[in-house]
Amino acid sequence: MTGELLLLVDDEPNIIELAQIYLEREGFRIVSAADGKSALEAVEQHRPALVVLDVMLPEVDGLEVCRRLRQKDDPVPILMLTARDEDIDKILGLELGADDYLTKPFNPRELVARVKAVLRRGKAGSPPDENKPVQVGDIHIDPLRRDVLINGVPVEIRTQEFDLLLTLARHPGIVLSRNQLLDLAWGYDYYGNTRTVDVHIGHLRKKIQDSGVKIETFTGVGYKLVTK
Repeated sequence: MTGELLLLVDDEPNIIELAQIYLEREGFRIVSAADGKSALEAVEQHRPALVVLDVMLPEVDGLEVCRRLRQKDDPVPILMLTARDEDIDKILGLELGADDYLTKPFNPRELVARVKAVLRRGKAGSPPDENKPVQVGDIHIDPLRRDVLINGVPVEIRTQEFDLLLTLARHPGIVLSRNQLLDLAWGYDYYGNTRTVDVHIGHLRKKIQDSGVKIETFTGVGYKLVTK
């Protein structure tokens, strides 16, 4: 992970400076942008390993930057920053394709932990026994290739959606709580709240709606994967 290039996007120089200090201590290289237009140009120019993206930006806001990147099928992981502690901002960011969010003011050590967790989730460094393909109904999941097939047809699926589906598929018919899913699919050092799970479950349901498999909700408990 050391040496990977990160793009920090914020119009507050002190935020950029603080984040840069802590991230560079961990061996990351940093480039920065102060507005949405520059951020889009920087992604094209530098191809960063991850983007830390503020929601409130001049010219083009962070949510629009996220939307445009995902519209172009750019898979770069995105960690959203929001100064407003409102669920709608966080959920909207995730709906648009963000991988995680952090509310300002934030602890820079938590930012470092989140960045590492998101990057780690995008890597396939699993032990050999965890790389075996999983079959549930007509859904085939290959952890090594990170492919999902429904009746032999590839399904486009993002990094965190893949990890969540794989976790459910490894526990077919078993109800997993939101906290268990956070631990298993996001990682034990994930700092987010359980609403993140609900948003990604919604994404997954759309992706697998034409399969013979569904995700059942157990109100107040969690979710399980079952064949229809």
